[in-house]
Amino acid sequence: MKFQRKLAAAAVLSALSTLSHAQSAPQGQSPEAAIPKVIVTATPFRAGEGDQILTPAKILSGDELRDKVGSSLGETLSQELGVSASGFGPGASRPIIRGLEGSRVKMMENGMAVSDVSGLSNDHAVAAEGAVARQIEILRGPAALLYGSGAIGGLVNVVNERIPTHLEEKLVGQAEVRYGTVDESRNGSGSIDGSAGAIGFHVDGNIRRAHDYDIPGPRVLGDASSERGRLGDSFTRQETGGAGASLIGKWGHVGASVSLLDSLYGIPSGEGARIDQSQTRYDIDSLVNTPFQGFESFKFKLGYTDYEHTELDADSEPETNFTNRSLESRWELAHKPVAGWHGTLGMQTENTHFAALSAHDDDTTVPATHSTSVAGFLVEERDFGKLRMNAGVRLETVKRRPDGMQKREFDLTSYSIGGMYPVMPGYSAGLTLSVAQRAPATEELYSEGPHHATETFDIGNTNFKKETSHNIELTLQKTTGLLRWKANLFENKVKDFIYGHVTGVLIEEEGEELRERIFEQADARIRGAEAEIGYNQQGQGLSMRAFADTSRGKLERGDSLPLQPATRVGFDIGYRKGAIRSGLSVMRALEQDRLASFEETETPAYTQVGANLSYTQKFRNHDLTWFLLAKNLLDEDIRLSTSLLKDVSPLPGRNFVFGVRTRF
Repeated sequence: MKFQRKLAAAAVLSALSTLSHAQSAPQGQSPEAAIPKVIVTATPFRAGEGDQILTPAKILSGDELRDKVGSSLGETLSQELGVSASGFGPGASRPIIRGLEGSRVKMMENGMAVSDVSGLSNDHAVAAEGAVARQIEILRGPAALLYGSGAIGGLVNVVNERIPTHLEEKLVGQAEVRYGTVDESRNGSGSIDGSAGAIGFHVDGNIRRAHDYDIPGPRVLGDASSERGRLGDSFTRQETGGAGASLIGKWGHVGASVSLLDSLYGIPSGEGARIDQSQTRYDIDSLVNTPFQGFESFKFKLGYTDYEHTELDADSEPETNFTNRSLESRWELAHKPVAGWHGTLGMQTENTHFAALSAHDDDTTVPATHSTSVAGFLVEERDFGKLRMNAGVRLETVKRRPDGMQKREFDLTSYSIGGMYPVMPGYSAGLTLSVAQRAPATEELYSEGPHHATETFDIGNTNFKKETSHNIELTLQKTTGLLRWKANLFENKVKDFIYGHVTGVLIEEEGEELRERIFEQADARIRGAEAEIGYNQQGQGLSMRAFADTSRGKLERGDSLPLQPATRVGFDIGYRKGAIRSGLSVMRALEQDRLASFEETETPAYTQVGANLSYTQKFRNHDLTWFLLAKNLLDEDIRLSTSLLKDVSPLPGRNFVFGVRTRF
């Protein structure tokens, strides 16, 4: 505790020590030029991070993204404000936003649902690759207005620009190779963009190979006699590729893309499970400027996804087959101001066929289910003097049609209103009130069978009600100058919250004892706070960042929600001069002892230290960057409170990543 107080104090004092210099940029550079503008593509208003009202945003791009890219999307985003990771091994780690995960946090690629089954269970990987992303966008808090009930807790949008929206004057691209010591990993990625006349084209690909990784101590928490060395079944093998083209003109663009993913990764549960995953995806994207009088733009997106994965046992024999075929459409029509209101109206449809069937007999984990959703939404913005307000509403109908089980239909209404007021130049305060509803997911309704990768026998409830979330959030921030900060307080009251309750009953299935997990429903409340302060984050010279976040989820009857994130405080310091860039990061996670009634393991506190060093040179008129990344420098035994495998699966030990990338 003493160390924690010292760390927090050091972070605050270090950031505040720059205050006297915060309003003056390096010579010849304005404060605004020091921090480049980032664009949030997943929202219709005010493109900047700090300009979002209804949902706080964060964008990872450029060198920051390249330094943080890991073997999974969860690992890549795990140290962002308000974001933690599910930690089901390096192959399957999904982002958790403000204590909410699974089907409440939507995974997207270029503004469309990834349409994998990662929201169903923590052992399922997200079928979106960060290594070829141009940027990754995080929206914290309800984003259901624009993207439906699957975004009731937030969303992550991976932007790879496979469908070009502008013409390149010449062939441009990037390539990278890297090697990691902790798992002998090799990773290669690259992309090329170009044009021929009015046609823009894009090609990208990524290959990853990683062996089982080294762990710093015993495998089993609290058992010094358990195995050491490498963590069994922590390997990953993955290939992704994509290509797209579009017709581009002053009128807008229309294009299409295709992408492929093939992955095999282990589940380090101790039982030898692994998952063989594949996905084929087709997308159409179009934008028409000024389509009609009174309207600014018309956007249309169409996506089809064919996803499947097979869960394998220790002998590589199939146990369960998961399939999901999805067709999603989306259009948005942005109108010019009417009586001072400027906004976007749209419609979204989804049509999915999902099943989780036994590979040995006719038993099912989740029966074949046909789901449809149709939604209409409207989001508006208006300035009232200095006060800028956003408001919106979404109406949605969700239907579930399983084979041989009860059909369900849910009518959902979500709405939100928020305002941002500049209390003084560069400083603003905001307040958002929102109500968002979520239909129970297919697995929550219809599960009734074994899930071998998680070692559970899952039981759903066909009579579940829809979830209703009432969220209030207060924001204070400074968004100009070299010194910038933000602070958020939020409370989310969820009526009829659905969660998995591990009862302790063991069920024998094909010679294996599985833990009974029953989906239950009860009212819940999540409260939390986030704060972040940064100095000269992207400019030359010294840069600093300090952050802290905490959240606590409880059932109204008093029990804690399961798998809640630990309270964290962190500090980054960097230096950039000419061709050299370096940085050091420290994050302290506190002990997590707020457990659900059926949880047994408290996770100890840990300190995670990382560093980066890079040098960029010119080689034949191209930028060539040599880099070194260090992760978990203290070689700590790190257990994530949000992981179902925290007892038997620590994070990797000390890791050095060497690599080189080029841009042309």
